[in-house]
Amino acid sequence: MSAIPERLYTAAAVRRLDELAIEAGGGDGYALMCRAGQAVVNVARQHFPDARRWLVVCGAGNNGGDGYVIARLASALGIDVAVVALRQPEQLSGDAGRAAADWRACGGETVPWSGELPAADLVIDALLGTGLARVVEGQWATAIKAINNHRAATVSVDVPSGLGADTGHIHGVSVSADVTVTLVGMKRGLLTADGPDCAGKVVFDTLKVPDTIYDALDGDRAVGRRMDRADIGRLLPRRRLNSHKGLFGHVVVVGGNRGMSGAARLAGEAALRAGAGRVTVATHPVHAHWLNLARPELMTLAVEGGDDVPPQPSDSDVIALGPGLGKDGWARSLVPECLGRTTALVVDADGLNLLAALRDSMAWPRKGEWVITPHPAEAARLLGQSTAVVQADRFAAAATLAEQYGAVVVLKGCGTVVAAPDGRWSLCALGNPGMATAGAGDVLTGVVAAMLAQGLPAYDAACAAVVAHAAAGDVAARNGQVGRLALDFCDALPGVLDV
Repeated sequence: MSAIPERLYTAAAVRRLDELAIEAGGGDGYALMCRAGQAVVNVARQHFPDARRWLVVCGAGNNGGDGYVIARLASALGIDVAVVALRQPEQLSGDAGRAAADWRACGGETVPWSGELPAADLVIDALLGTGLARVVEGQWATAIKAINNHRAATVSVDVPSGLGADTGHIHGVSVSADVTVTLVGMKRGLLTADGPDCAGKVVFDTLKVPDTIYDALDGDRAVGRRMDRADIGRLLPRRRLNSHKGLFGHVVVVGGNRGMSGAARLAGEAALRAGAGRVTVATHPVHAHWLNLARPELMTLAVEGGDDVPPQPSDSDVIALGPGLGKDGWARSLVPECLGRTTALVVDADGLNLLAALRDSMAWPRKGEWVITPHPAEAARLLGQSTAVVQADRFAAAATLAEQYGAVVVLKGCGTVVAAPDGRWSLCALGNPGMATAGAGDVLTGVVAAMLAQGLPAYDAACAAVVAHAAAGDVAARNGQVGRLALDFCDALPGVLDV
């Protein structure tokens, strides 16, 4: 078994890996299937050593074939194995048909699906594979529900049946596994949207596929990256002893309308905590004189409208537009001014909502590097779609936004996706539900701005910021997830950035 890898793949890319691996092995696909079955047996025995009665639920195609191999290998170890099939074994062809025949040849029996599952200590889900792209209905949906209602623990083969391997979207109904053994290539859908809830603990096995096979797909848009804390040290240079604040940029947070000064203050404090040299909060005059009382390191500036946004004195300046901005006339006067600058820019919150209103009236992409950080509802407004459509394929939504707006996109949520206009994409599997709290997005905005201010290109800045933000959330959650405050994440930032 291997650690969860850095490379992430679409289902189509994994099929290509399978093809290349089979070609490299002399064209014997069944040998690869047998290695897959052995990998699942090993994981199942490791995680559930006391399970003596296994129930393998087999579907059609190679996922079902994996199930028959698992049944045969487990039976050879003295485990009491029952197989329930939703597709009759004699109807299977290719490697899956051979696997079913080998199961019968060793005395194994197969029971057709009758609407119920027999008792067992462990259920192996080998129903549906990675190619699922339709809503699960009929007996397949009934079988998935029966697996979920079974008293035994469940191990899924490759992906939980019913879960989109590319998207993490549930196609009507999905198995909720305790463990998922994913093979050859790490499927990106396991790490975003509903994927983490459905997959349980994810165990990865290369099946001894050579590194050269993986290298052959590098540069393909179907291949992305899983970000982790090592990216912070890789992307953010270690500071020289001979340093001063002018080297680390000036962030101008534009926001904080009446009654919403806290959002601007959070973004400003996060920018400082993430290493920006200086931070000015350009905010509504009604509270500009006291916003920094609790955080005196922040500078404040009262702005009546767009003309009051400070000019860009150096290349290290960054504008963070949106935290607490609102959508009234004051806010609308600020958005075109900030968008029209060549200054590096981060746009979030109501900045995005006002940007959506300008979608058809401005030329894109704007000049200068920029990052937009929508949650799914904001992404839907920017695309003119529904939130459900965005969540059904978060990768497609992020890629479309990046292409249309010429911006690096941070699509927030479970398994945050970062997408660039040139087609690159990454996913962050860090973070926890305790980060679903007011102000967390404002903190991320400040961190992105700080990374830009320290000289990182937009895509690298977004990746480093997303990882740092999520890692800070995990540090804060060590004392519990529920009831976390956004300032808790700010306080944890220096520790995760000290790499």
